[in-house]
Amino acid sequence: MKLLSYLLLMGPAAAPAGEGAPQASMWPTILMFGAIIGVMWLFMIRPQRKQQKEMQEFRNSLKKGDKVVTVGGIYGEIVEVNEKTALIKVDGDVKLRVDKQGLVKDYTESVQK
Repeated sequence: MKLLSYLLLMGPAAAPAGEGAPQASMWPTILMFGAIIGVMWLFMIRPQRKQQKEMQEFRNSLKKGDKVVTVGGIYGEIVEVNEKTALIKVDGDVKLRVDKQGLVKDYTESVQK
């Protein structure tokens, strides 16, 4: 907290007008912007990239027999996997071809008791 107070007080202070007035340092402002960007990266961007990477790995590892859930909440079992699509068996003879990007969750382990 002391560091934050110090940096804020060291910012552009009200200097008297006229020649010979000392120039305010830009370093505290630059450090604050750097700290804000660092915090945003740490708490927002990094976790989102990690989640995207995990989802991509999940979609690339799909195989026949996996039980999945689509974005729309449709539960099914994978019958066929292509490069961009997957054919899922929903119920009985009902099969749906969905884009792999629409598959969000694998519930194979939770179904087996």
